[in-house]
Amino acid sequence: MSLFIKKPLHELMKQAADDGVSLKRTLGPRNLIFLGIGAIIGAGLFSITGGAAAANAGPAITISFIIAGLGCAFAGLCYAEFASMIPVAGSAYTYSYATMGEFIAWIIGWDLVLEYAVGAATVSISWSRYFGKFLEGFDIHLPEKYMVGPWDGGMINLPAVFIVILTSLLLIKGTHESARFNTFIVVVKVTVVLIFILLGWGYINYSNYVPYIPDNTGTFGEFGFSGIIRAAAIVFFAYIGFDAVSTAAQEAKNPGKDMPIGILGSLIICTILYILFAHVMTGVTHYSSFAGKDGIAPVAVAIDHMGTVGADGSLIPDYPWLNRAIIIAILGGYASVILVMLMGQSRVFFSMSQDGLIPKIFSYVHPVFRTPSKNNFLFMIFVSLFAAFIPARVVGEMTSIGTLFAFILVCVGVLVMRKTQPDAPRAFRTPWVPLVPILGILTCLFMMVFLPWDTWLRLFVWLAIGFVIYFGYSKKHSILRKRTDL
Repeated sequence: MSLFIKKPLHELMKQAADDGVSLKRTLGPRNLIFLGIGAIIGAGLFSITGGAAAANAGPAITISFIIAGLGCAFAGLCYAEFASMIPVAGSAYTYSYATMGEFIAWIIGWDLVLEYAVGAATVSISWSRYFGKFLEGFDIHLPEKYMVGPWDGGMINLPAVFIVILTSLLLIKGTHESARFNTFIVVVKVTVVLIFILLGWGYINYSNYVPYIPDNTGTFGEFGFSGIIRAAAIVFFAYIGFDAVSTAAQEAKNPGKDMPIGILGSLIICTILYILFAHVMTGVTHYSSFAGKDGIAPVAVAIDHMGTVGADGSLIPDYPWLNRAIIIAILGGYASVILVMLMGQSRVFFSMSQDGLIPKIFSYVHPVFRTPSKNNFLFMIFVSLFAAFIPARVVGEMTSIGTLFAFILVCVGVLVMRKTQPDAPRAFRTPWVPLVPILGILTCLFMMVFLPWDTWLRLFVWLAIGFVIYFGYSKKHSILRKRTDL
């Protein structure tokens, strides 16, 4: 039997039905938008923006955000069509199963599981570092050996483990409760971002925008047009996360209507915030101020330049408290990113288990909470071990190549479905097909080409492990194959 056996749409729709024992539909359009914002706004906004401005784009970093946002929008429109058409947990895995067959679905599902796990572990390690800084503001100093893993000179990263366990327990308790927590966190961090924009606007020195597009240094990617493109490739990763919204399709009240709103709404809101944020940041101080180590915390640099000149000629910041508020926003932002990543991961695994590709225990639904509790518990342990003992530099190198790969497959999937099933009901239709999916494919391929070779090596090693599992277990236990054989 072909490796590329496809799951019929009627099977997926049957799977999507709320029968009282499957995942509970509790999420409305607002919840989905906030899930998207929670996943998107994280470290990227508060860290990489400054470095990209200083080394690549200058004040034109705002144009870079627009280009990156458009690239995500192409993929987002394709995700929106599938999420409204196939309202089942699993995101790109499920869509690939329906369009390109089981083997391709396994590849992307297996890779997304790792990407979400590594992403959550990486963010939890960063959360631990900012949590330590926050406590130091109150003269509370945790022992260093409990703040980092053994490869970084410590014993165990306990704060990182703590935030993973906390978010996992929230997910086990219920999607609705998790969404409420995420909504609160999103409100906090968006409020802080808006405060920074509103307060900083009055300190903009328009001479810092001259020239808006600095001349290229003679090296590709260092300012000029090529610098804008290079910066777009860098800040692109600040957008990754909206795809996690699609993993919650089976828990949306009205997925046909609400999923496109959640995916595209979160993208639009975050793009506007990113552009305004970058505009203020490069306006209050010259983009060169974010060079070197200061680029890691560009917001702090910008806040330090939001002040008045004293009698001795030194700049006195007017809002020193804002830096602490930013740390709170970062902690909250990281927590919501971890929450949504763990949620996305467990839903992909849940769908794979329902299909028989991994053991049935992972599609167990708690009779009271109506969440994949055993699934959540497994990844709580798995991600906690990563966060506790693996150095940040190792997990940090495992970038989002799998997510970009998923974007490509979703865009390809829309092209395939429009050709093979043009009359299938679609609550939302991607506009300008085939142009939009093709642009999405090209944009994501462009981003992947610029990723380091070791990222590709990690992907191939992980996929090799996945091939062994698929041919050794999954292919034999596939429910779809068993039904087809009958």
